[in-house]
Amino acid sequence: MSGTLALLGGSPLLDTTTYPAWPAVVGDEVAAAERVLTSGAWGSNVGGEVKAFEREFAEFQQAPHGTATVNGTIALVAALKAAGVGLGDEVIVPSYTFIATAAAALMIGAVPVFADVRADDHLIDPEHVATLVTPRTRAVIAVHLAGAVADMDALAAIAQKHGLRLIEDAAQAAGASYRGRRVGAIGDIGTFSFQSSKNLTSGEGGIMLTADPALAEALYSFVNVGRVPGGGWYEHRTLGYNLRLTELQGAVLRAQLAAFPALQERRERAAVRLDAALAGIDGLRLARVDASTTEHGRHLHMLRVPGLGEQGLRDAAVAALKAEGVAGAFGGYVPLHRSEALLGEADAIADRLGQPRPARECPVTDTLCADTIWLDQRTLLADDDHLDGVAEAFAKVLSQEDALRDHVKKENG
Repeated sequence: MSGTLALLGGSPLLDTTTYPAWPAVVGDEVAAAERVLTSGAWGSNVGGEVKAFEREFAEFQQAPHGTATVNGTIALVAALKAAGVGLGDEVIVPSYTFIATAAAALMIGAVPVFADVRADDHLIDPEHVATLVTPRTRAVIAVHLAGAVADMDALAAIAQKHGLRLIEDAAQAAGASYRGRRVGAIGDIGTFSFQSSKNLTSGEGGIMLTADPALAEALYSFVNVGRVPGGGWYEHRTLGYNLRLTELQGAVLRAQLAAFPALQERRERAAVRLDAALAGIDGLRLARVDASTTEHGRHLHMLRVPGLGEQGLRDAAVAALKAEGVAGAFGGYVPLHRSEALLGEADAIADRLGQPRPARECPVTDTLCADTIWLDQRTLLADDDHLDGVAEAFAKVLSQEDALRDHVKKENG
């Protein structure tokens, strides 16, 4: 693929005016919202929409119990709290993930310990996790990144050996399956996000799933001011918070869930087509999807360009792709094991309690943060012409390494 890069004044390959919008009305969301607004029951304590969604989503994910809450971050906080994690305890989390995975531990006074990830799929590395367990470790959070599922067999074995709780951060993995079983209740507790970018969304929102009735009651109590199912309105048996989802959100999520399977089939077809189109491009590595991921959540499409990453040109490549019309391209995460915000709080907790500061060496994460390119889920909702154009844009951009290097030099003076 030749031709001047659009970033440098050439003509873009793609027309972004046809790029899919998200969030989007994909079913009966409008009628569902009107149903709530005219009912007079806007709070989940008096209505039935959230309760129905909890049942329906839990059933969809093959989990016995579901408790909705305000967002995915709080879902993680509630999961850790219900699992018995507390002040000074250590929680092993991947360094290549959204900041909320680690921040949730800090919000209850626990210390996040950063595990590296595997280079070929960006998922938490069980071998590194095993080396990080100490007498202070209480839980491991497995992140099902981009919709691909972490190695739950290996992580469960580590958790069982050391008596740890295993939490699934499935914020990006609604609909994903591991060895034929939907994620969320494979570990002790699974958490999901319904933030605006997610494949299933109400703008904000989250839910926790579990197969353990005692954990389900603890989760309910945490987000319902310490109440218990079937208890009195002013019967507060534990210390909890007011973190309930609204009926309006519940109704929207029910409509989204009804449309979800068809959209996931569309994303899956698009991912297969895109992989086939990208497969022969020099310098590009597609993320490996292990056979244990029997259904992919298809929230992100993840690629690597190691040569450009090593030269510090990945961001220039992303800018060039966007200029060509690949609107869903972006660079992704920064390494959490280098986050001053997280490390400062974690060190303060450890120092106050007289505990050692955990080791923070995650070299694979450092590499991935420099050479990974994401395509967001809107790309997987685009038509075939757009998908083929995305592959053409990658071929065009990656064939002009010298032009990218000259552009970076010029930009840096």
